[in-house]
Amino acid sequence: MDFNMKKLASDAGIFFTRAVQFTEEKFGQAEKTELDAHFENLLARADSTKNWTEKILRQTEVLLQPNPSARVEEFLYEKLDRKVPSRVTNGELLAQYMADAASELGPTTPYGKTLIKVAEAEKQLGAAERDFIHTASISFLTPLRNFLEGDWKTISERRLLQNRRLDLDACKARLKKAKAAEAKATCEGDTVPDFQETRPRNYILSASASALWNDEVDKAEQELRVAQTEFDRQAEVTRLLLEGISSTHVNHLRCLHEFVKSQTTYYAQCYRHMLDLQKQLGSSQGAIFPGTFVGTTEPASPPLSSTSPTTAAATMPVVPSVASLAPPGEASLCLEEVAPPASGTRKARVLYDYEAADSSELALLADELITVYSLPGMDPDWLIGERGNKKGKVPVTYLELLS
Repeated sequence: MDFNMKKLASDAGIFFTRAVQFTEEKFGQAEKTELDAHFENLLARADSTKNWTEKILRQTEVLLQPNPSARVEEFLYEKLDRKVPSRVTNGELLAQYMADAASELGPTTPYGKTLIKVAEAEKQLGAAERDFIHTASISFLTPLRNFLEGDWKTISERRLLQNRRLDLDACKARLKKAKAAEAKATCEGDTVPDFQETRPRNYILSASASALWNDEVDKAEQELRVAQTEFDRQAEVTRLLLEGISSTHVNHLRCLHEFVKSQTTYYAQCYRHMLDLQKQLGSSQGAIFPGTFVGTTEPASPPLSSTSPTTAAATMPVVPSVASLAPPGEASLCLEEVAPPASGTRKARVLYDYEAADSSELALLADELITVYSLPGMDPDWLIGERGNKKGKVPVTYLELLS
C-alpha cells in the first residue's frame, strides 16, 4: 500500500497541536474561544432532543415488545438486513391453547363451548395487537430511529467545529508568543531566536533575531486569518443544522399524533371484542345455569374516552339504579315497601366483604348467608338481599347462589 508520508506527518502534527491545545485548556493554561449564548442554547437543545428521543424510542419498543429476547432478535435481523420472522402474539397463543383444550375436553360441553368463544375473542385481540404494533412501528418508531441514525449523525458533526476551534486557539496562542518574543528581541537586540516557543522553521540564522521574529509574526497572523475563516464557516454550517431541530420537533409531533391515533384504535377494538364476548357469555349463561340471576349484557362501568362529554353521554352504557326503575309517577322506590316475590327467592353465600355505598345497598360480610331475589326490569348486576329485617341492593359478583 502506498503511504503518503508527508500527509501522514502533517496529520500527526495537526493532531499533536490540537491535543496540546485541548490539554492546556483543561488545565487553564490556554485561552478558549467561547461560543455565543444562542449557539450554546442550540447545542443544549439538540443534545436534549437526542437524549429524550433515545429514551422514548427504547421505552416504546418495550411497550410494543415486552420480551427482551425478542427485541434482541429483531435488532439482529434488522442489522443483518433480513426480514424479521412472523411471531404470534400472546393473545393468539392463548387462543390456540383454549381451542385445543376445548377440542380435547369436548367442544359440545358448556365449558368447551365457552372456551371456543373466548378463544375466538382472544384471537381477535391478538390480531388487533399485531396491527397496532405494525402501525406504531411504521408511524412512530421508524421516524425516531431515522432521526437518530440519520439526521442526528449530520447534526452531531460538532467534532469538526471543535477541531476548527482548537486550530483557531492554537494559532492565537502561537501569534501571542511570537509577538512577545519579537518585543523581547527588539528590546534586547539581536539574539538567536528560541524556536521552542513557537515551532521549528527553516530560517536563515544569519538574519537578525528581530527580523526573524517579525517574519514569524507575519506567518502566524496569516495562519490565524485562515483558521478564523475556517472556524466561522464551520460555525455557520453547524448553526444551520442545529436550528433544524425545530423542524424535527414538528415531525416528531406529527408522529406522536399518529401513535396516539393507532393506540386509540387498538384499545377501541379490544373493548368492542370484549363487549361482544361478554354479551355472548351473558346470553348463554341463562341456558347453562337456569334460574340464576347472573349475567350482564353491558359493562358495569363505561370505558375511558377522549370524546366530548356530549358524545360520551350518547355512547356510554348507562347502569340503571333501583330508583330509576320506579313506576311512572313515583320519584323513588322504597326498599322497605318492596315485598319479596312468592317464588324466585334463593339463598346465597357472600364471597367477599362489601361496604354499602349508600342507604339503598346492603353491607355484606364474607361467608354469611342471605336471601336474594330479583325485581322485574332490575339491572342483572344487582339483586335485592335480605338479612333479618334489613334489606338492600347487593352486587351479584359478591355472591355464590345456592340451590
